[in-house]
Amino acid sequence: MSFGTLFVVATPIGNLDDISARALKVLREVALVAAEDTRHSVRLLQHFGIDTPLAPCHEHNEREQGGRFLDRLQAGEDVALISDAGTPLISDPGYHLVRQARAAGIPVVPVPGACAVIAALSAAGLPSDRFVFEGFLPARTAGRRARLEALREEPRTLIFYEAPHRLLECLQDMADVFGEQRDALLARELTKTFETLKGLPVGELRDWVAADSNQQRGECVILVAGWQAPEGDDAIGAEALRVLDLLLAELPLKRAAALAAEITGVRKNLLYQAALERQGKA
Repeated sequence: MSFGTLFVVATPIGNLDDISARALKVLREVALVAAEDTRHSVRLLQHFGIDTPLAPCHEHNEREQGGRFLDRLQAGEDVALISDAGTPLISDPGYHLVRQARAAGIPVVPVPGACAVIAALSAAGLPSDRFVFEGFLPARTAGRRARLEALREEPRTLIFYEAPHRLLECLQDMADVFGEQRDALLARELTKTFETLKGLPVGELRDWVAADSNQQRGECVILVAGWQAPEGDDAIGAEALRVLDLLLAELPLKRAAALAAEITGVRKNLLYQAALERQGKA
C-alpha cells in the first residue's frame, strides 16, 4: 500500500480572501488536518464550509503526537498541516512532523500562500535580494541585545517578529545597537483592518511607536536595513574597535594600537588615532 501525502498548507494571516483555491481543495480532501490550535482553526474551516476532522499539533505535543500522524500517513491517508496563520514552520510548529515524515519516506508537499515575513519584505522598500529572517528575538533585554550585537554588521536586510508588549523596548535596543539612523520598517497587523507599514530611521520609528499606543498592539514584523561598511581605506570596523578596546584595557596605548593592527589588519596609524580618541587624548 502506498503512503499518503503530508500537505504543508499556508492559511491567511488576516484577510480570509488570501486563502488559495488549492489550499481549500486540499483541506476539503485530506483525511485529517493537523492544526496548531484546533479552537482557532475550526473557525477557519467552518467559514469555508469544511468539515475535515482536526487534531492538535503544537509545540508542546508535536514530538509525541507525530507518530499518530505518521500512522495515518503510512496507512495511505493524506494529512494537511496548518498553523494558526500564515505558512507553517515559519516561527510556528511543524518542523518535527515534516522531518519525521521525510525520514519515513512520506511525500511532503507545500501548498504556498500568505507569509508575514515575505508580505512585509515585499512592501518595505528595503533591499530584498538577500535577507535574514531571525524570528523572535530573546525576551530578556540582555539576550536580545547580545543577539542584536551579533547582527550589527550583517549586510543583509534583517527581519524579526516581535510581541507587541516588547515592541518599544526592542526598537530602543535596535537604536542603541544599530544606531539611530539605520533604516527600519514596522509592518503591523498585515492584511487586517488596522494594517500599518511605517518606514523611518529606527530612532524615529521608536519615537513614533512610543507616541501612539495603538501601534503597540497586534502582530508585528520589524525590518532593518543591513549594515553598510564605511567607504574608503580609512574605515575601521566595529570588530577592530572591539579588539582595540580589549587591548587598551591591558596595554599602553601605543602597544595596544600596534597589536590591534597585527590582529585585524587595519593600519596602525588609524588605530593609534582611534585609541587617542577613545582615551580622550586626541
